[in-house]
Formats: sequence, C-alpha cells, structure tokens
Amino acid sequence: MSDSDENEGKSVKQDGLPTKPSTLLCTPTSKSAATATDTDSGSQGEEDGTVDMIRRFFSQTFSLTSDNETPTVDKVIPELTFEGLSIHWREKGFKKIITMVGAGISTSAGIPDFRSPGYGLYSNKKQHKLPHPTAIFDVENFQRNPAPFFELAKELYPGSFVPTPAHYFIRLLHEKGVLQRHYTQNIDMLERLAGLPEEKLIEAIGSFNTNHCLNCKQLYDMAWMKKKIFSDHLPICEQCKGLVKPDIVFIGENLPDKFYSSPDEDFKECDLLIIMGTSLEMQPFASLIHRAGPRCIRLLINRDAVGRASFAPWMDANGEALLYGETKNTRDVAFLGDCDAGVWALAEALGWEDELQQLISNGQRELEEEKDNIVVYYGDEIQTAVIDSAKK
Repeated sequence: MSDSDENEGKSVKQDGLPTKPSTLLCTPTSKSAATATDTDSGSQGEEDGTVDMIRRFFSQTFSLTSDNETPTVDKVIPELTFEGLSIHWREKGFKKIITMVGAGISTSAGIPDFRSPGYGLYSNKKQHKLPHPTAIFDVENFQRNPAPFFELAKELYPGSFVPTPAHYFIRLLHEKGVLQRHYTQNIDMLERLAGLPEEKLIEAIGSFNTNHCLNCKQLYDMAWMKKKIFSDHLPICEQCKGLVKPDIVFIGENLPDKFYSSPDEDFKECDLLIIMGTSLEMQPFASLIHRAGPRCIRLLINRDAVGRASFAPWMDANGEALLYGETKNTRDVAFLGDCDAGVWALAEALGWEDELQQLISNGQRELEEEKDNIVVYYGDEIQTAVIDSAKK
C-alpha cells in the first residue's frame, strides 16, 4: 500500500495520529446525516457519536483507557511481585517448573557473557581478529579461519569453571521433583557439572560433549577434542583429514531436534517458567516464553529489564511479551538483579537456604576431588598423574 493509499480519507498530524476519521471509521447512517442541511443539534449529535467511535476504536486497538477507567485483570496470583510469588510458592507450591537460561547465570563463575559492553565476548572481537563480533560462530568463517574459535574454546572449555549458585538452584529444583525441563543457551556445560541429569537438559545451541567431522561426520568424544584444543593443534579428522567441529550450533545451523520436539509436551502443564540471565534476543530460543500457557507464571531473574514489547504495548499483538509492571499484567514477575542474588532470595523466602548451601558445598568438594586426576598435555602426548589427596 502506498502512502497516498494509506492516508486516503484522513489527514495526519506530525505524530501520525489522524485529525479526522477515515471513511472506514465514519459512515453516515442516513441520507439526512450526510447532507449539509442538518440541524445544529443533529450535527452535534453526529460529531459526539463520531468522537465516541474514535475513542472506542483507539481504546480497543491500542489498549488505551482513560484515567477513570480501570481495566479488569484476572491475575493468576493475588500479588504479581517477587514477594507475592514467594508467598504463593511457599503456601501452594509449583509442580511443573521449566527453567530457561542464558550466559548471565555463568558470569559469576568468571565466564563473560556475549553482549555486555566492555567485557562481553562480542566486545573483544579485536582480540580474535574477527571482521565482526558474531563471525566467531559463523560456519563459513570457521572453515576459512578456525583458529579464533578454538582460541575462545580454550578459554571457555568445560572444567575451567565451577557452577554458580544459580546452577545449583536448578539442581535443587530437580532434587525436589518439580523440574520439568531445563533449557540453556550456554555451551559451558556447568549444568552437567552441577549434577543435572542429561534427560532434564535441552542444550539449545549444543555443547562440547560431542564433536563431528564437517566432511565425513565421524564422531569424536570430548576427551579427544580437549586434547587437541589444549595442545594448540587444530582438530583434524583421522578418517578424511577434514576439520572437526564441536557440536555447537553456529549461525545458520539448525538447533538440536530435542529443542523442537520437547516444548509441546514440556509446557503442557508448566505452572512456573523461570527465565534467568538472558537478553531474550536470540531466536528461536527467546520464543520459549510464548510457549507458557496463560495461567503459567513467568518469573524473570535478570540484571536488565528484558522481554518487553519492542516498540509499544500494541506492537505485541498476541500478548506474548513480558508485562511485569504493566497494569494489564496477569502473570509476570521480575527480579532485576544478579541471578545468584535472585536464587538466594528465593531460597531464603522458601526456607531452602541450608539445602542450597549443602548442594553447593558438596558439589565443590566433588569437583576438588576430581582435580586429583591432573591431566597434563605435551604436544600430541597425554600424561595422566593420579595424586592421592591423603598423601599431600
């Protein structure tokens, strides 16, 4: 539709709102209403009716209400605040919880996120000699110049970092039998290190757990890839001499089948969706918030206020944006702060502090014990020294 077509029948102010209704909004109901011989009272009545029609049109289309109109909102819980949610959880509980997380739950472990100015991974593109920040996860760029990715992989490789309280809180949900599924955008595998079983995990963009040759699709395990990365050797396929890539989803690649096949069943009875440490900018991962049913509470634990309608409330035609703080909010709650602070606040409100601390302590002790198996790489040779802690 051209500008002239769009503006036909109405005049437009600078702000884009019509100063006179279009012919579609104001249709005369009788011949007398359309003539210039109407009485003053008749003209005034028509104008009043037209103004009322316009008011109702904008009110319905743009969800606008006047100061003396209070919209009726059917809230899922009485108080859509962090405290109100905690009270509801403590008194009535949740049975089917889904968690979806991004890099923000791992920053306290020392792993930078992607988008934070100054220290995010995308801010350090010069360090890896990239044409643009996301090139490090571009398949074509990877095949031409794989070195930057493997330099980054060496920094982020699982085993270099320990899980955060947020990771252990998710494990605690599993231990209590209320975790339906955990969806993660992260490749650090800290959920696995925290003890979350694989059947509860959907690693939406893959992980270092498995690796395949880009040419012949030969499978290589994590130990094989780790040896190559930490010896600063490119991982070359032993079968066809092609380049081997961790099963991490790069730009333009499909997400794992589980990501597409699991949500329908997972969200069917979900009563609480916890969203942590994500910008909700990466699709299709961010679209998971739309899978939650209308009576499912959505809790955001994040440093920044994200998930809102991109331009204005009426741009979210299907009502799928997060509405915390809005008058028409029926189910969304936000804790704006660090993810660890958020889960500790929940644990305190629910009386789970001791259990969470115990999980963290046990997990850290187990990881320290595993470090007794020290792996040292010398070029292509691998040497393992097993040290008895008791003899230290």
